[in-house]
Amino acid sequence: MAFFRAACAALLFSAFFCLIALQYWLPTVAPPVRTEHHGGGIEIPSIGLGTWLSDKDKVAHAVEFALKSGYNHIDAALIYRNEDETGKGIRAANVPRDKFWVTSKLWNADHRPSEATIAVQKSVQDLGVEYLDLYLIHWPVAFVPGEGTKIDESTTIVDTWRVMENIARSNLTRKIGISNFSKRDVETIMKICQICPYAHEFETHPYLQQQEFVDYHNEIGVKVIAYSPLGNTNPNYKDKNKLEPILEDPFWVKLAEKKNATVAQTILAWGRQRNTVIIPKSVHEKYIIENLGALDISLTEGEMRDIAKQDKKTRMNNPGRGWDIKLFADLDDPTRLSDNEGNEL
Repeated sequence: MAFFRAACAALLFSAFFCLIALQYWLPTVAPPVRTEHHGGGIEIPSIGLGTWLSDKDKVAHAVEFALKSGYNHIDAALIYRNEDETGKGIRAANVPRDKFWVTSKLWNADHRPSEATIAVQKSVQDLGVEYLDLYLIHWPVAFVPGEGTKIDESTTIVDTWRVMENIARSNLTRKIGISNFSKRDVETIMKICQICPYAHEFETHPYLQQQEFVDYHNEIGVKVIAYSPLGNTNPNYKDKNKLEPILEDPFWVKLAEKKNATVAQTILAWGRQRNTVIIPKSVHEKYIIENLGALDISLTEGEMRDIAKQDKKTRMNNPGRGWDIKLFADLDDPTRLSDNEGNEL
């Protein structure tokens, strides 16, 4: 019996020593990826109010009206230069903070750590909230602070993502994400992220469907936020292509009649049904309410297939030429520069 006890003790000692050795020699297992730091709040609503190009003297009322009319999602950005007025609308609506969603974005000139901290704090202050629900890198392009659109060659998207992760850890935002990235850019971030992107906001609508890109995000668990979901209805886009205005497109007019809905409602319903979050912009009460009607429309599989055939692969928003940068290099309708001109991301 004494021999048996001694043998067991020796065996236990050996096992303990092996465990210690394994812990020392084996590589450390990385902690699980986190996408949220600030507690509470809601998941991103499927429809929100966009504020890009909203007049400063109108956006406060639009935001207040939207929040009081059933919206619970506001999409903003520092570069829109109307976050202070957007914040007035948020405060006037008097909705509990954990009942609505606010997104803002880091501008190109603020990618360096010191500038990024100031930028996110300003957005939080101007919007009048304690924290953001989502903070995005607006473009995968860094400008040298104070030097216009001069490209900051010393700051990579990986550098910027590390800054974003630190912003998330500071609890200034619940989640972080990206905007206007190419697939290669997304892959770069997914390989190195400690806190991975919650969402990617990019242009997608019936004239630029990018279905493979949307599907890719579904596969990797990153939500898609579709800006300009009504295509070329944005006045800024009127001179950028020769496509028929989408609200007058015979295909969509006919489908909307079939659904007993407006063309805008039908297009937005398609956006929701393909699992993208839609953020139509308006400062008019009539259209703010009208756009909510998309929530009541569903499309058949056959109708979805017919819509897929309407893709024009035409991008409306592409500032790459002005920045001398080749954006969207591996996506539909990338930036086209002169031969050997500009930088490729």
